[in-house]
Amino acid sequence: MDDKRRAALLCRLGVIVGRRFVESLLLFGRVFRHKKPLRMKLIVQKYGGTSVANPGRIKNVAQRVRETCAQGNQVVVVVSAMSGVTDGLIKLAREVHPAPDDREMDMMLATGEQTTIALMAMALHGLGLKAVSLTGAQAGIVTDGVHTKAKIVNITPKRVHEMLDAGNVVIVAGFQGVDNAGAITTLGRGGSDLTAIALAAALKADLCEIYTDVDGVYTADPRLVKNAKKLEEISYDEMLEMASLGAKVMQSRSVEFAKKFKVPFSVRSSMNNNPGTLVKEETRKMEDVVIRGVTVDKNQAKVTIAQVPDKPGMAAQVFKAIADANVNVDMIVQNVSASGHTDLTFTLAKDEVPRARRALEPVLREMGAGGVACTEGIAKLSVVGIGMRSHCGVAAGMFDALAAEKINIQMISTSEIKISVVIDGAQADRAMNIVHAKFGLG
Repeated sequence: MDDKRRAALLCRLGVIVGRRFVESLLLFGRVFRHKKPLRMKLIVQKYGGTSVANPGRIKNVAQRVRETCAQGNQVVVVVSAMSGVTDGLIKLAREVHPAPDDREMDMMLATGEQTTIALMAMALHGLGLKAVSLTGAQAGIVTDGVHTKAKIVNITPKRVHEMLDAGNVVIVAGFQGVDNAGAITTLGRGGSDLTAIALAAALKADLCEIYTDVDGVYTADPRLVKNAKKLEEISYDEMLEMASLGAKVMQSRSVEFAKKFKVPFSVRSSMNNNPGTLVKEETRKMEDVVIRGVTVDKNQAKVTIAQVPDKPGMAAQVFKAIADANVNVDMIVQNVSASGHTDLTFTLAKDEVPRARRALEPVLREMGAGGVACTEGIAKLSVVGIGMRSHCGVAAGMFDALAAEKINIQMISTSEIKISVVIDGAQADRAMNIVHAKFGLG
């Protein structure tokens, strides 16, 4: 091929390649122009009282929030009252009145979280971030009308979405809401956990992080059992049992809510960047672990009603009166009838005893029962694990370990995935370590 023909061929090839290149650029431009922008992740973070205990810790949390925002995320922050504030408010109320009205208690207790949200917003402003604080009512959290332990019935987070879309970090007061009559309500101890989980569900958040003063969920309270081990993951059911049985990491109702709405969440420390414990739906491999953890609850009391007439309907009357007073009962034991009467014993939270006693007095007079005896200084020791469903001998092992150390069992309660016993409160810590070691959890 001579030089002239070669030059013509190269020229024609160049035109074809150039045209294809231009077409590719135009096509890329059309695709890029119509491609939807990547959605920012929405993260809900909850910080407990110890995490915001003082101005320094509030600033540390603000730094953590800024880092999360810097990764391209939208952030909703739920905070508790500063450590000790709620207890101080309760003490103050009881100095004014020994049995303060529940509605007014809610009005006062809600101020603890409102102080924290304002301080957190100020700390974020100091770091150059846009931030706005909202009370539970302003965030659209509607509850029933049961003061001091209200249940969330609905969340309309329109205002939260608007604030997020405007580029704000939204800080929501945990532990509180508003009933249909417009009265402020609170969600009970640990209610900020419930606020965070419920908001994560309502906002369809990508992630919910519960920050506390421990690194995650352990096989036992690491402050009481030195060789307790942190769990990488745990099922909703196991976490629910552990929370209701005395583990102070999470409020039980918040775990129940997370399970109902399938909200996976992690429990982490706000003091470091260590990975936490993921709480999620049960998986097959979880069943391989027989015992997941051991808990102890020292905030327990035992109530015994003597000489209850042994006839149908008596227990129903007793427990209906207690339920109407919004008191939760745990273990129940009825003794064998003797001379037409029986004794009825149950456990409940220690601070619920006065309310339960007031509710029972008129009912017991009406049925002709004997007196009510309340015993404090007890503790509830429990082992939890979904693997117990398919493994036998757990109860025997637990009872044998306690017997060997001369620890007496006063009451027993079981379910598919837990065994609980009532013991002397003075022996609780030792018993916890004994049972933890018995099942090789360290």
